[in-house]
Amino acid sequence: MDSVVQQCTTDFLGRKIKKNMKRVLIATGGGDCPGLNAVIRAIVKRASRERDWEVVGSIEAFNGILREPTEIKVLDEKAVAGIHVQGGTIIETTNKGGPFAWPVKNKDGSWTYVDRSDEMIRKLQYLGIDAVINIGGDGSQQISQALYEKGLNIIGVPKTIDNDLSATDFTFGFQTAVQVATEAVDKLVTTATSHNRVLIMEVMGRFTGWIALNAAIAGGAEVCLIPEIPYRIEKVLERLQMRYSRGKGHAIIVVAEGAKPVNGNVIARKSEEVGYANVQLGGISGQLAQQLKEAGFEGDIRQTILGHLQRGGIPIAYDRILATQFGVKAFEMVLEGRFGEMVAYRHPEIISVPLKDAINRPNLVDPNCNLVKTARGIGISFGD
Repeated sequence: MDSVVQQCTTDFLGRKIKKNMKRVLIATGGGDCPGLNAVIRAIVKRASRERDWEVVGSIEAFNGILREPTEIKVLDEKAVAGIHVQGGTIIETTNKGGPFAWPVKNKDGSWTYVDRSDEMIRKLQYLGIDAVINIGGDGSQQISQALYEKGLNIIGVPKTIDNDLSATDFTFGFQTAVQVATEAVDKLVTTATSHNRVLIMEVMGRFTGWIALNAAIAGGAEVCLIPEIPYRIEKVLERLQMRYSRGKGHAIIVVAEGAKPVNGNVIARKSEEVGYANVQLGGISGQLAQQLKEAGFEGDIRQTILGHLQRGGIPIAYDRILATQFGVKAFEMVLEGRFGEMVAYRHPEIISVPLKDAINRPNLVDPNCNLVKTARGIGISFGD
């Protein structure tokens, strides 16, 4: 009995643990994304095969570490059982604040932002955290790189429905978002044909057009407008008029939220939410409808903004598998000490790349890529 006690110590949660127990912390940052829970589950299940590792999760990205009292959650096999089929993240997420820009309210009601990164790293050391796995998109991985440069043992896992990280062929969550958008196009076709209307569907993607492009091809849209190919309204009108005869016809337009006309600007506004640094995109579908009317289109036009439906719900099998591969690889990178790197998918392998390279440039749609050529080959107009 005494020998067992001597081999144990009390941790920050008041539990008896082995003295040589190591601990990895998971954080999920940025927007929610189908497949996040599958990554968490994979990390925990892989870690459970090692006798001396424990996994904990920080609630709402790194906010759980920065808050007082600390908000973290022990992640064992019981905690992650069956979560791979659930949308969202069991440790929650946020795209506000963070260790380098923590919002502090002043007495006059205004807000300032302070750098608490050194404080957070000290706290992680106090909590016995040996490594951190940060699951997130471009913004989250920029934080990962900055923390790594400060000496934190950190590994990145790419996550975004936008598929805009160039270091990996795909990010988990993207295919589920495309599936949701495609199913929406399928539904809009029936109402468009019934009413002889043009239905404009606006999808997410920020400054990339991957979701719009894939959904347009899969759903059979007539027009696809993406940020990488600025459009001319007269070209869009020309394509629509081909679909109409004596006032009858229908058409589907899929437009990415970051699309813009030639010599025009993306519709974006600064957020009034405290701690939210990104601009908020959205509204291009309404502008496009107005432009078509002003250009002389006489048919009925309706708009649908798909919005956060693309982020939620059950991840499809592809994303569950990819997320699981990422989770297993991330923990094995911890074991190998491959800090300052990010998991990546380069068909057919799951590899790691330096974080610095991963955030170096976005993954934009090449206007001359095969997928764009395929779309043009079946008659989809990009308005150019």
